[in-house]
Amino acid sequence: MRATDLPIVVGVDGSEPSLRAVDWAADEAVLRGLSLRLVYASLWERYEGDALAHDLGKPSGQVRAHDVVTAAARRAHRRRGDLKVLTDSLPEEPEYALVRESRGAALLVTGTRGRGGMAEALLGSVSLTVAGHAHCPMVVVRGGHDNAVRPGGRIVVGVGAGAPVRFAFEEARLRGASVEAVRAWRFPAREATDHPLLAGAPAGLHERQAAQALDEALRGVAADVEVRRRVVEGHARTVLADASRDADLLIVGARRRPRHFGLQLGRVAHGVLHHSVCPVAVVPEQVG
Repeated sequence: MRATDLPIVVGVDGSEPSLRAVDWAADEAVLRGLSLRLVYASLWERYEGDALAHDLGKPSGQVRAHDVVTAAARRAHRRRGDLKVLTDSLPEEPEYALVRESRGAALLVTGTRGRGGMAEALLGSVSLTVAGHAHCPMVVVRGGHDNAVRPGGRIVVGVGAGAPVRFAFEEARLRGASVEAVRAWRFPAREATDHPLLAGAPAGLHERQAAQALDEALRGVAADVEVRRRVVEGHARTVLADASRDADLLIVGARRRPRHFGLQLGRVAHGVLHHSVCPVAVVPEQVG
């Protein structure tokens, strides 16, 4: 299947944050001319079973799964009546299911939190785990945003590797948006380095090096997108979280190392996923 035929996959669980993610993904799917695939994954029935569900007066896991994806599909159709929507419920751990789904997705979308109490912490953990392993770009829709994918606007990208930059310009072209490309740098006094060429170097040198890295990353990008370059002193995760305050989308990278099975997210992506004001796209990039 061609990449342009792949669906946008949304992880849903019946919570309001996941339904806000459906809103965002429905807009994005129409913008890209793609279908929407809504996936609910849970081991609830496996752990508690139909008999216990009956004793507690609760619906079975299967019934609940049907209700969750049906409600999400109704929400998507209300948002975008012309959208093709597919649904599926999977009896497995959500992080494993969503990472697998990312292999056949153009984009993976989740909300930030789940249904009250411990479920909120669990879904937060699931979103972070999936962001650290997804094979396609993943968007986490922050709860404080209005969830609209609107024409125009401003897209912020943290510039390090090439994949996030390419994704930012593709998204900006679809929306007719501008791109703000940001490269953070640190004062020498705040660094821990024993490199003889860097120790004691003036702050201006570090700023120029950051500007050169930014120019290099943007070399050859399409001229049909308005670009603003910013070189800012500070921790990258703090600089980007601040830049998200009036942005429509914040894009960061996450390096994927072959044969490494731990969380591959990075401090910058981890930080902005917790503190960004707008939706965050995490774009994987293979290294090594």
